[in-house]
Amino acid sequence: MVGGNGVSSGLRRGTVALCATFLLAACEEKNTYVAPPPPKVTVAPVLEQPVTRFLELTGNTAAINSVDLNARVQGFLTAINYKDGQFARKGSVLFVIEQDQYKAQVDQAKATLAANEASQVQAEAEYNRQAQLAKQDFASQATLDQARAKRDSAVANVANAQASLVLAQINLGYTQVSAPFDGAVTAHLQDVGALVGYSGPTKLASIVQLNPIWVWFTLSEQQVLRIKEHLARQGKSLMALTRDLDDIPIEIGLQTETGYPHRGRIDYVAPQVDPSLGTLTVRGIFTNDDFALLPGLFTRVRVPLGQASTTVLVPDSAISTSQQGSYVLTVNAENVVSQALVTLGQLQADGLRAIEGGLKATDRIIINGIQRAVPGSKVDVEVGKIAGLAPPTPVAGQPLAKPAGIAPANAPAVAAPSVAPTLPNNASSAPAPAAPKN
Repeated sequence: MVGGNGVSSGLRRGTVALCATFLLAACEEKNTYVAPPPPKVTVAPVLEQPVTRFLELTGNTAAINSVDLNARVQGFLTAINYKDGQFARKGSVLFVIEQDQYKAQVDQAKATLAANEASQVQAEAEYNRQAQLAKQDFASQATLDQARAKRDSAVANVANAQASLVLAQINLGYTQVSAPFDGAVTAHLQDVGALVGYSGPTKLASIVQLNPIWVWFTLSEQQVLRIKEHLARQGKSLMALTRDLDDIPIEIGLQTETGYPHRGRIDYVAPQVDPSLGTLTVRGIFTNDDFALLPGLFTRVRVPLGQASTTVLVPDSAISTSQQGSYVLTVNAENVVSQALVTLGQLQADGLRAIEGGLKATDRIIINGIQRAVPGSKVDVEVGKIAGLAPPTPVAGQPLAKPAGIAPANAPAVAAPSVAPTLPNNASSAPAPAAPKN
């Protein structure tokens, strides 16, 4: 037993000595810093595509025709020939006022005309007889003059009776209130049996023409002056621009719609700036066969500023903002990050932002992992791609007919519009700077 305990104690002392030797050797090694790997980011070359610059504004729709339907003659309302809100064709009878009295007045005027025509025939015969007798010296000049006066009076009475008949027929026509144009008729304001027209015209309802439809909007004085200066450099005038209104397309979108699906043409530009508001009024006209547009709606308006030009595009999410302005992070051939200040253009429908300055077609920008990239440092690059603008899809139900001077407007939204007078690109309102990307 003693010998066994001695061997165990020796083994324990050898193990302790060996561990101490390893610990002393480890203490003699030095700690060294190992740099972390560069962050991974996705880099893509900037995109270049033809882009049309637009003047973006706000406007309101308005009916091209809207009138009140009034009773112009006195009488009891005998019939209402439409349902409230119904669409009516031009010339259709909507209201009928009692006609018996006015039909009797027409018959009376006809009878008076017939009597006067008979008197005219008699007076004409008497005059001719007295003229023959006067030539043979069997009638005095005084008798001939009396016959001539009776004849002329009879002619005047016939003309007066004819006018009275026309007036009676007009009043009879007023007993039927018809639609002056195609449109929707509002709810009736007078019921059958009501006495109307007794103290002047009585409003019965209103009718509103919905196709085509107008959109009114305004340009600020600054925008007008910039357009005028640009046209002057081209040897043109603002008045010359108004003569080519049919060549200037216009697009609108409602608050619940994406993009600008409704397309028309500008048809009016005010000849002067409103001095109290400092704005110039402009009007566009649109087809509205499906009545998608109603008068009084708020709309987003855009007008192309010249033809499409090749523009640098980047994802709007790749743009950040600092105190110096908007910028994007670029990566050079050595994969070193740098900051490039950019001048922002308009935001496109697919989320791409036009860049007016600060980037070249050969630049590569970081489109993913912006938070991990620091200017001046290296990054681990993963090559990506910026998706181009998708071609616009046709709008369902958008007619291509040309009502009231409208040319077909089915050109793609991004393609170059056929605009004869080129407006200045800087006339548009600059979009707000992008918010900082975190």
